[in-house]
Amino acid sequence: MEFVLTVAVLAGLAAAVVVVLRSMRGTGRTEPPVPADPFADEGATSGDPRTLKAGDMVEYLGERLFVRGSLRLTEGGFSWSEHYLDAMDGPDGTRRWLSVEEDPDLEVVLWTPHSDPELVPSRKELTVEGVTYRRTEHGTATYSSEGTTGLGETGRVEYADYEGPGGRSLAFERFMGAESGRGGWEASLGERIPNGTLVIYPSGDA
Repeated sequence: MEFVLTVAVLAGLAAAVVVVLRSMRGTGRTEPPVPADPFADEGATSGDPRTLKAGDMVEYLGERLFVRGSLRLTEGGFSWSEHYLDAMDGPDGTRRWLSVEEDPDLEVVLWTPHSDPELVPSRKELTVEGVTYRRTEHGTATYSSEGTTGLGETGRVEYADYEGPGGRSLAFERFMGAESGRGGWEASLGERIPNGTLVIYPSGDA
């Protein structure tokens, strides 16, 4: 009888050891990584460019620029924004602008005016400074102006957009207002801002 009890006790101890070892082995397991969209907007910038407004400041590749004013544009059911920027340390007249739109992904482009009175969006393809651009969009939008933009509170703008290689763009705009009528074409060269390279500093009244 004692032999039977001893065997039973040993069997119980062995089973307990197996349970403990299994539980210890289980604590070392790691959960599989949660699938994520590598192109998601979360964390792409320090701050949300969709909330930019006059008075904010942005930093791109070490350069800081003030948002002097903004245009809110709509065409049909689509809307986007253009923000007029002044460099903190650049010479006078170095004005640029930043466009922010979702189509459907968030796209942020920094634009620099290109002075060439003979350059107009008259062809499907245009070559500027050795780069060939192809026209992708042409239309007319309405806008409302905030802050300092050099435009009236509301108006209309005709635009033509061209795309080139390497995230480069060419854009044309001519503004139509009650006072000025239809203006001339204004050309700009654009550089798409990669994720993680734009920092936004909201103004104190945010």
